Amino acid sequence: MQATIPKQLSIEDYLKQEEKAHFKSEYINGKIIPMAGGTVNHNQIAGNIYAELHYAFKKQDYRVYMGDVRLWIPEKNNFTYPDIMVIKGDPIYYENRKDTILNPSLIIEVLSPSTENYDKEGKFFSYRTISGFSEYLLVSQTKIHGEKFTKTDDKKWLFQEFYEEDKTIKIELGGVSLEFDDIYHKVDLSTKSS
Repeated sequence: MQATIPKQLSIEDYLKQEEKAHFKSEYINGKIIPMAGGTVNHNQIAGNIYAELHYAFKKQDYRVYMGDVRLWIPEKNNFTYPDIMVIKGDPIYYENRKDTILNPSLIIEVLSPSTENYDKEGKFFSYRTISGFSEYLLVSQTKIHGEKFTKTDDKKWLFQEFYEEDKTIKIELGGVSLEFDDIYHKVDLSTKSS
């Protein structure tokens, strides 16, 4: 079996391709990386978190986006689709495109076994170059578990780990909390996911 070599495209060609594509792809410094399909657990968890944050921030100056909004990371020449992004104030758009933003304060990724290392290392390395980005939350879809990185100073991040017995993940942004009961509502952790 021969390995597939990622195709290289210009930013303009990538964006044109994404407008017509039947599935999303990320753009990593000229390479096009097709995104893996999600699982039921992944979708349920992301939806649960989105719903909780959308409600919690309803009367605050934050906007919550899920899945289909693209993120441009200029310092790394990357376009990605985080599972959830929260923006303080108004979005800053890439070249006035209403589908691509530049200014998330909080990014949340729902981990799957096939993308866990990339989300923890590659994406986080890129996300840290975003001005104003201050909080990164990773949530497992195979067990009740979360990991949070909070920026405390220039080039300094505090790591926290959360387990089922912790019951809650406190989000610094806006002072809201996510309950594990809400994050994993209607999620079947006995099913195998990839």
